[in-house]
Amino acid sequence: MVNHVVILGSINVDTILQIERLPLPGETLTVHDKSSAPGGKGANQAVAAARSGARTSFIGNVGDDDQGRMMLKHLRADHIDTSHIKTDQQAATGAASILLDTNGQNSVLVYGGANQTISVDDIYESDLLIRDADMLVTQFEIPVGAALKAFEIAKKYRVTTILNPAPAQDVPHELLQLTDLIVPNETESRSLTGIAITDRQSMAATAEWFRERGISNLIITLGDRGAYYSTPVDSGLQTAFQAKAVDTTAAGDTFIGALASRLDKSLSNLPEAVKFAQRASSLTVQKMGAQPSIPYLEDIRIAQQSRETDRK
Repeated sequence: MVNHVVILGSINVDTILQIERLPLPGETLTVHDKSSAPGGKGANQAVAAARSGARTSFIGNVGDDDQGRMMLKHLRADHIDTSHIKTDQQAATGAASILLDTNGQNSVLVYGGANQTISVDDIYESDLLIRDADMLVTQFEIPVGAALKAFEIAKKYRVTTILNPAPAQDVPHELLQLTDLIVPNETESRSLTGIAITDRQSMAATAEWFRERGISNLIITLGDRGAYYSTPVDSGLQTAFQAKAVDTTAAGDTFIGALASRLDKSLSNLPEAVKFAQRASSLTVQKMGAQPSIPYLEDIRIAQQSRETDRK
């Protein structure tokens, strides 16, 4: 069965600045290379879901500008339903400036633009689209009120909800209560809970923190250490697949999109879906750019077959 994944999220144009290392306060560094690519956490996750084989739809906003038209073209090229993406006449299309060092690590500055104009009324207009979904995914590069309303509609129709709390911020209790699965990275997890992720005990303590607030299912992405998952019946650490990191920009977004494409609505296959998502993410970090680096299903299958051959 092919999942129908609906993404409510951000659409940005990324400008990537390649530098030797991240600058200190007040310091000026030379930029070795500059490039632009389609991005935004929501758009990245949608592309990852679509390329992993999911039927994918998007709820969001772009500006009435060349960047917005370009982003719509790129999303449609990946067969993503863009009929619920509106064009805002006032705000510009979202943008991000990415500082990328020689180790593949990055710092990101985001201009919300049209992403911040998504309203509760826009969500009401997407009621039937959400009703038709298997998974609804959102992040925090859009207004929290819009995310809350979307999750309320999703739960009305028993649609599985996935929250990526990025960038980290205070999360309304009501939104936590409506979340089936939360997927922070270790930095976002600590920001939300105050618990530093250092070992399995701290991971278990984090899972308990979320359970006490109504979320029974947790995944913490740990970069090159893998991903920890916890459900009411199981927990585990999926180790990362070895990869030489060139650019980690869309690694987390690839993980979430690929995960949503494979996850059963009951979350019963969470460990298997995490493993699939980890493999997709390991391919993303080996290429430059956000969406240009996101693998297709065939790429993921080839990587899996190659690993199995190496084991023999």
